[in-house]
Amino acid sequence: MLVNWYKDLVVVPRKTLIHHCFLRRLIIRFLKMSKEEANGGEVPSAALEELNEKVDDLTVADSSETGAQEAAKKKKKRNKTKKKKETKEQTDPPTIPVAQLFPQGDFPEGEIQQYKDDNLWRTTSEEKRDLERLEKPMYDSIRQAAEVHRQVRKYMRSIMKPGMLMVDLCETLEDTVRKLISENGLQAGIAFPTGCSLNWVAAHWTPNSGDKTVLQYDDVMKLDFGTHINGHIVDCAFTVAFNPMFDPLLEASREATNTGIKEAGIDVRLCDIGAAIQEVMESYEVEINGKVFQVKSIRNLNGHSIGPYQIHAGKSVPIVKGGEQTKMEEGEFYAIETFGSTGKGYVREDLECSHYMKNFDVGHVPLRLPRAKQLLATIDKNFSTLAFCRRYLDRLGETKYLMALKNLCDAGVIQPYPPLCDIKGSYVSQHEHTILLRPTCKEVVSRGDDY
Repeated sequence: MLVNWYKDLVVVPRKTLIHHCFLRRLIIRFLKMSKEEANGGEVPSAALEELNEKVDDLTVADSSETGAQEAAKKKKKRNKTKKKKETKEQTDPPTIPVAQLFPQGDFPEGEIQQYKDDNLWRTTSEEKRDLERLEKPMYDSIRQAAEVHRQVRKYMRSIMKPGMLMVDLCETLEDTVRKLISENGLQAGIAFPTGCSLNWVAAHWTPNSGDKTVLQYDDVMKLDFGTHINGHIVDCAFTVAFNPMFDPLLEASREATNTGIKEAGIDVRLCDIGAAIQEVMESYEVEINGKVFQVKSIRNLNGHSIGPYQIHAGKSVPIVKGGEQTKMEEGEFYAIETFGSTGKGYVREDLECSHYMKNFDVGHVPLRLPRAKQLLATIDKNFSTLAFCRRYLDRLGETKYLMALKNLCDAGVIQPYPPLCDIKGSYVSQHEHTILLRPTCKEVVSRGDDY
């Protein structure tokens, strides 16, 4: 009989009932049914009174907890709304370090591309996924550097215009990088000098202090700059041309670079990538001032592997057919970059040198000039094996260092990198991205909405 069922519930601790909402409501239901049955049967008045108290106590407890739950939900919702309002957004011009915009360290992942053909199994391999989890700190570093690069180039696109001094353009870009990356010695900062090579100059040109070069409407400028966190380098470049006449030239290098990225992968031969790049690049033509030019891949320029604090880590990715048979390997970083030219498609060293870099594998070299030793100490402290330019030495307060710098170059400690030029009067376009060959997929870490 239901009328006797309540007696067993009298011994159930109230705390237990309160913590089991569904069970409590079920019990209330049975108690009410028991009460109704008791009203029609012979039940001692004391038992009936106790039953009434049970129903009232449990009903009050249930109402109290329901109210508490509703209050907790509202409070949680208010907290979420408050937290959402506190989310920082980048300023204009950008001044907030990227690390503050992503306080949890979850920096945006680059574009993910799956491997082709024989490497498709990597996508679902649990073993390969475990390897990626072990590399997360390194992935976070490169993604942070990539996000800085994206935000800086977005800002630079908004302010670049004809009439700007090239030195002002470079210093604005570099100061913005320093802010957003929270420059900290060799742990975080600029990976190499800002390349802003114009027209027939393909690479390795940045203005030295006092240079008065002005950006013109009919210039084709390659903006190539790098960022790094803990030596993990993002090397990424794009081309700016204000005159729409050059759009096909820019499209040629952009699509050739995308083709190189698509073809890249673990166990892919470097020569095969070069052949695919050349085919796309040289399918384009551009009309300049009434004359049609076929776009040519510059055969003695190439992409390259990247290592910690080493912008050129040993492997070269050609942009023409007939290159090396060497294969790409798991875990490697590559800068996939292409250069399209309306000239000969071949570059030579020319103009005044601005780029320098300490040789990565150089051992101890005896130096006779005290000034050379002092300059080398400055270079080791501030750049190590990362590339630098003369403006960076000026910024550190170095003066009258050209003789000492030449001595370091002659001794083989420092390598000069003069500008690389095609024939005068030609135009060169460049696009570049950094990719990571992860165990399960290919990540284009520097990919953005712009290119």
